[in-house]
Amino acid sequence: MDLKLLLISTLLGVVCYSNAQKEGNECINANAKYCGECIQAGAKCGWCKDPGETVSTRCDEMESLIKRGCDKGMIENPRGEQRTLKNKAVTHRRKGADKLKPEDITQIQPQKLSLTLRSGEPQSFDLKFKRAEDYPIDLYYLMDLSYSMKDDLENVKNLGTSLMLEMSKITSDFKIGFGSFVEKTVMPYISTTPAKLLNPCTGDQNCTSPFSYKNVLRLTSDGKKFNTLVGQQHISGNLDSPEGGFDAIMQVAVCGEQIGWRNVTRLLVFSTDAGFHFAGDGKLGGIVLPNDGKCHLENNVYTMSHYYSLSSEVILENSKLPEGLTIAYISRCKNGVVSEGENGRKCSNISIGDEVTFSISVTSKGCPKKGKSETIKIKPLGFTEEVEITLNFICECECHKDGVKNSPLCHFGNGTYECGACKCNEKRVGRQCECSSNDVATEDMDRTCRKDNGTDICSNNGDCVCGTCECKKRDNPEERYSGQYCECDNFNCDRSGNKLCGGHGRCECRVCVCDPMWTGSACDCSLDNSTCMASNKQICNGRGTCECGMCKCTDPKFQGPTCETCPTCPGVCIEHKECVQCRAFGTGEKKDKCEKDCSYFNLIKVKDRDKLPQPNDASYPLMHCKERDANDCWFYYTYAVNNNTEKEVHVVDTLDCPTGPDIIPIVAGVVAGIVLIGLALLLIWKLLMIIHDRREFAKFEKEKMNAKWDTGENPIYKSAVTTVVNPKYEGK
Repeated sequence: MDLKLLLISTLLGVVCYSNAQKEGNECINANAKYCGECIQAGAKCGWCKDPGETVSTRCDEMESLIKRGCDKGMIENPRGEQRTLKNKAVTHRRKGADKLKPEDITQIQPQKLSLTLRSGEPQSFDLKFKRAEDYPIDLYYLMDLSYSMKDDLENVKNLGTSLMLEMSKITSDFKIGFGSFVEKTVMPYISTTPAKLLNPCTGDQNCTSPFSYKNVLRLTSDGKKFNTLVGQQHISGNLDSPEGGFDAIMQVAVCGEQIGWRNVTRLLVFSTDAGFHFAGDGKLGGIVLPNDGKCHLENNVYTMSHYYSLSSEVILENSKLPEGLTIAYISRCKNGVVSEGENGRKCSNISIGDEVTFSISVTSKGCPKKGKSETIKIKPLGFTEEVEITLNFICECECHKDGVKNSPLCHFGNGTYECGACKCNEKRVGRQCECSSNDVATEDMDRTCRKDNGTDICSNNGDCVCGTCECKKRDNPEERYSGQYCECDNFNCDRSGNKLCGGHGRCECRVCVCDPMWTGSACDCSLDNSTCMASNKQICNGRGTCECGMCKCTDPKFQGPTCETCPTCPGVCIEHKECVQCRAFGTGEKKDKCEKDCSYFNLIKVKDRDKLPQPNDASYPLMHCKERDANDCWFYYTYAVNNNTEKEVHVVDTLDCPTGPDIIPIVAGVVAGIVLIGLALLLIWKLLMIIHDRREFAKFEKEKMNAKWDTGENPIYKSAVTTVVNPKYEGK
C-alpha cells in the first residue's frame, strides 16, 4: 500500500511540475511570430534575433535563451523607464512667514512625469502630499433663513462670526463670503398668493419675501462687512418641511465668478435645521428637468429653482485610463498605517502640516492606443493641484527599425526580414513565407497539424509550417520533441528518486521502457529477490512476500528489511539490557566498549514513565521493559523498530533505586520499645504483687477468724512495757 502511494505521489508530482513549467512560461505560450509580439507577451520575454534560430524557439525567458546558446547581444529585451519632468518640493511654510501667492505653494510632488511602459512591467513612483500651513482658504457661509430657523437665528449669526475668528487663527490669507436660502418659489413649497409672496409669515411676524438662494456677500477679506450683513438677515417662510438647500449648494459650487472663488482650498459651511429636497421631489411642483450644473444667478439671486431638482455623487477618481492600463495604489499614512487596493487611494485624518506618501504603480498589458502617447492625471479630490503623467508604450523592438521590406531572404521578397526572422506579407505563410494561403487555406494547413482533430496545433510543442509540424527545441540538447504532431518527448516519463524512469530505463514517447529485471511505470520495481533473502536463506524469513525487491511482512509482529526483527518477542528486553544501561547511565558490563557494541539503536531519553511511548499511540510494535542493575536499581525503557526500519529506544533518564534504612527512627523506636516494655513489666509485677498481698491478707483474716485461742493471758507472754517506780516519789 505504501509503495503504491509513493508511486502515485511521484507521478502526480512529475505531472504537476511538467504542467506548471508549461503553463508558467507565458513567452512560449504566446507563440509569437515576430519580435514586437514577443515582448508584449510578458515582461520576462526576450527575442533571439540570431538567424540560426527557428521561429518557435526565438521567444522565451531571458535565462532560457542564454542557456540555449543565444548570445546576450543578440537578444531583444527593451525595458521601461521613467523620467521626472517637474519635481518642485512641497512647501514647508509656517504661519507668519513671508506671504506667498497661491500658485507658488506646492502641496503635491512630483508634478509632471513621463513613463515608458512595457507590457507587464510596472513603473512605480512615490507621490508626496502635504497640507501646507497658512495655505489660503476661501470659506463660504450658507445660511437657512426659513421660518423654522427663527429660534436659532441669533445662534446662527453668532456662528458665522465665530467661524471668521477661528479661521483667522489657521491662515493669514483668508476670505469669507455669505449666502442664504429658503425654498423653491413654486407651489406646493411656498404660498404663491400676492400677500404671502410679500410676507409669508402669519400674524404680526414681519418676514422677508421667499426666495431660493441669494449670494449676499461674495468672498472678501473685510470681516466687519461680513459681520454686519450676517446680523441684518431676517427669516422668511415656506410650506413644507424640507428646504431647497441643494439648489443653493449647486449654485455656490458652479458660480465661481460671482462667488469669487480662488484657486485655493475652498470650504462651504452649510447651516440648517431641516432636511433638503432630493432628486424627483420637484415633480410635485411640475419640475421634471434634472439640474444642469450651470450658474443661474441674476443680481446674486438664483432664478431657476422652479426648473431643476438636484442629485449628487462624490467620487475619488483619476482621469480615464486607456484600455489595458491599470494603476495600483499603496498609501502610507499617519501613524504608520499602510493600505492597499481601493483603500490605498486615501489617507484619513490629515491635518495641516501632515505629510503622507502614496506609492503608485502603472502597468500596461499589450500595446494600448496602438503605441500612441497618452496623458493621464492624478490629483487629490478637492484640490486643484495634480500630477500629469505622459505615457509612452513599447510596442516594437529596436531591431524593428532595421527591418528590410520585401527581403529576398523571405522567399523572393514575400515578407519583411526583421530581428532575424521573416514577417510575412499578407496571404503568405511559412517560416520563410514560402507558402501561399491562396493555394491552401491556413485553416486547412492547421488542420493537418492537429492530432485527432483536436484544438492544439502540433500539441503546443511545435509550429505548423505549411501543414507540417516542426517541433520546438529544448534548452537541454538531450531532451527533444518528436512524432508527427510533436506529441512525443523523451523527458516527460514517470520519475522515481528524482530520476527519469528511476535510472533503470529510457523514456520513449512519454512511456518508460525498462531495463531487464526492472518493471513498473517508473522502472522502480526490481524483479531481483536477493535483497529479500533472510539470514536463514528464506525469502522474507518466511513471514512476508517480496515485492519490487522489498519485503512486505505478513506477520504484524515482525519487521525490518527481511522480516527478521521482532521487537515484541520474549527475550528482547534481556537482549538489549546491557546496551541500554551503558548508553543511558554509563554503567553495566559493556560500559567500556559501549560505543563499539551498542550504537545500533537511537536512544531517546524521557523524564518519567508516563512519557514513554504506548502501544496504542505508535504505528509500529514496541516492547516495554523493566530491568534491574547491580545496585538493585530498576530502569525502564521501550524497544521498537520504527517505520523507517530504525531501532529506537526510549528510556527513563532516572533510576528507580531502593532507599537505605533511617537509623534515627529505628534507634528511637527500639529505645521507646524497651522503655515501654519495662514499664509494662513493672506494671504487671506490681499488679501481681498487689493481687498476692491481697490473697495473703485474706488468708490471714480467714485463719484469724477460725483460730480458737484462750482469751486469758498468755503464760509465755511478756509485756514489752517495764514499769519502774521511783521510791522517793510521793505522789505530789
